[in-house]
Amino acid sequence: MEPSSSNTGFFQKQPIIRNQWHDDVSLQRVAKLFLPTSLLEEIAPDLSKLADEVLAPQIFTWVTDAERNLPYLLGSGRDSFGKPQSKLIVTEGWRKLQDFGLAKGFVALNYDTPSLGAHARLVQFLRCHVWTGSCANTLCPAAMQDGAARLLELHLTDPDSRSRLSPLELSVFQNAFDHLTSRDPSRAWTSGQWMTERPGGSDVSLTETVATYLPDPSPAGLASPPSEGVPLGPYSVSGFKFFSSATDSSCAVLLAKTSPSKPVSAFFAPMRRQNPSLISPTGVEGGEELNGITIQRLKHKFGTQSLPTAELELKGTRAWMIGGEGQGIREVSTMLNITRVHTTASTMGYLGRSLGIARAFAAVREVGAGKGARVSLAGHPLHMRTLAGITEGYHGMMLLTFFTLKVLGLDEKGKRKGKGEGGWDTVPTPAEEMVPYLLRVLSSLHKSYVCENAVPLVYQCMESLGGVGYMQNVESEHLNVSRLFRDACVGAIWEGTTDVLASDTVRALKHPVQGKNCIEAVGWFVLSGLDKVKNGPVKDTLKREWQGLKGKIESKSQAELLPEARGITFRLAEVLIAVLYLLDAAAHPGVEIEAMCHRYLRAKGFVVDGSNEDVKGGLELDQAIVYGPGNQPSKPSSKL
Repeated sequence: MEPSSSNTGFFQKQPIIRNQWHDDVSLQRVAKLFLPTSLLEEIAPDLSKLADEVLAPQIFTWVTDAERNLPYLLGSGRDSFGKPQSKLIVTEGWRKLQDFGLAKGFVALNYDTPSLGAHARLVQFLRCHVWTGSCANTLCPAAMQDGAARLLELHLTDPDSRSRLSPLELSVFQNAFDHLTSRDPSRAWTSGQWMTERPGGSDVSLTETVATYLPDPSPAGLASPPSEGVPLGPYSVSGFKFFSSATDSSCAVLLAKTSPSKPVSAFFAPMRRQNPSLISPTGVEGGEELNGITIQRLKHKFGTQSLPTAELELKGTRAWMIGGEGQGIREVSTMLNITRVHTTASTMGYLGRSLGIARAFAAVREVGAGKGARVSLAGHPLHMRTLAGITEGYHGMMLLTFFTLKVLGLDEKGKRKGKGEGGWDTVPTPAEEMVPYLLRVLSSLHKSYVCENAVPLVYQCMESLGGVGYMQNVESEHLNVSRLFRDACVGAIWEGTTDVLASDTVRALKHPVQGKNCIEAVGWFVLSGLDKVKNGPVKDTLKREWQGLKGKIESKSQAELLPEARGITFRLAEVLIAVLYLLDAAAHPGVEIEAMCHRYLRAKGFVVDGSNEDVKGGLELDQAIVYGPGNQPSKPSSKL
C-alpha cells in the first residue's frame, strides 16, 4: 500500500466535452423535424464547425476572464475631484466574446440571409443553441439587439409605417438597423431594452419616465459616431430605469409617458453623443459622453454576473419616438416576442450544455458496484435512468421551443418560404391567417413553461457530477455546470415571470376579439398533428384532454381562470409537447425516441397501462437515449 499525496495517487480522468452538433441527439432531431433535408445538409458543415469553435480553449479563457473580472464603474461613479462620471469598464474577455458573436452573425443571419426565408429563425437558433454555454451571457444584449432590429425593420418595410416617417426619421432608423444587423464587430451595435421601473417589473402602467417634445433650436447635436452625422432625437426623456441590461450597448429602446392621460410610448435612443465642450486629460476639446444617462449603480446578481446590469437615471436623454404616441406596449411587444424566445432558447442552451457535461463525466467516472467491482457511471443502471429522464424532459422542451421558432419564422417571413419549403410537411404548417393567433399564444406559453421546468433539470445535471458539479471549476471552465445553473435561473424571471406569462397566455385565449381565433389556432394544431400519427388510444386521450381545456377556457371568465393560469398554461404546453413527441417519433422512428415518447406520455398521465417499461431495454435502452443509438460509451469494469 502506498499513501496518496498532493501529486500522487488517483486522479480522475478528464471528461471530454464533445462537439454538440454531433453529440446532442435532441438538437439533431429538432433540426431534422423542422428543417427540409436539403437545407439541413447545406447548413450542417457550418454548424459542425461552429460547435467546435465554441469549445476552443481561448473561448473558455475569455469566459473565465469575463466571470472573474466583473464589470464596474470607474471610480465608483466619481472622478478624482468628486465630479460625477459614468464610465463602465468591462473586461477583455467580455469584449472578445461579444466580438465573436457579432462576427458569427448570431443576430445578423436572420436579416442578411434572405434565401433562408421562413427557416431563418430555426437556423439562427440552432447556432445560438451551441453558443449559449460558451457565450458568458453576451447573447443577452444580442437578444435585445435582435428585438430592436426587428422593430425597426417593421417600420422601415411596412408601407403604412414608412409613410408616417419623415425623411430624417427614415435615415436615422435605417442607419440604426444597418448597425444592428452588421457582422463587423467594429461597426455592429447591441441594444438595451429599458422598461422596468421601481413601481413594477412587467407592469409598465405606472411608468415614471417622461418624454417631452422639445426640438433643440440650435443645430442638432450628433449621436456617436460623429462621422455618420446622425442627429439626436427631438424628444427629451427623463426618468429612472431600475433594471437595464446591456449597459455597454450603443442604443436602447425604452418606454416613457408623453402625457398623464395617455399610455406609454416607445422611443429609440442613441446611448452616446458628442459634446464639443468636453476637455480630455491632454487638453483636447470635444469628445463622447453618455446621452443624458447616468449609471447610478451596477446590480449584484445571483447569476449572469459578467453581464453589466444597471440602474440608470435619464436626464434630458435625446430620443426618437417609434410608432404612434401612446402605442408603446404594441411597439415593445414586437421586441418581447424576440427577447422572450431568446430567453427560452438560452435556457435550453444551458440545459443542453449541462447534459453534455453530464454525459462526458459519466463516461469516465467509475463508482463502486459491490464486492470490489467498479463500473462507470455510464454503465450504472440508476445513473443512466436519471440522465435518460433528464434527456426526455429536455427533448420535449426542445420540441416546444423550436416549434415556436417555426411559427415565429412563418409570422415574419411566411411569404418567403425559402429553400426546400416542401420539407415542412412533417409538422402541420398553419395557414397564413392563423399564424399570428398561434404565435400570440406560444409567445407567452413557451417561456412560461420551459424556463420554469428546465432549471430543475440543469440542477440534476450539476448533481450528477457530485461535489465536482457544485464547484465553480474556473480551473476547468468547460466543466463549470454551477455557472450554467446560476445563469439558467434568470430565465423564469427576465422578460416576464412564470406567473406573468401564464396570466398573459390566459389573457390571449380570453381576448374579447382575438381569443376565439387563438383557441381555434391551438386546437387546429393539436388535431391536425394527431391526424398525422397512429396510436389510436393516445390520440383519443389527447383529444379529450384538449377538449377539456378548451371547455374550461370557454366556459369561465378571465377572472375565474386567473388563479388557475399556471396550471392551464402548463397543461396546454404538455399537450402540445405530447403531440410534437408523437410527430417526431412518427417522422424518424426508432426504439429510443419511441421509448422517450412513451415515458413522457405516461409521466404526464396521457397513457395509463399496467406495462413495465423497464422490461424493454433496461440499461442499454437508457444508454441509447442518453448517448444516441450506437454511441454508447464503453463500460469499463474492474476489480479492486
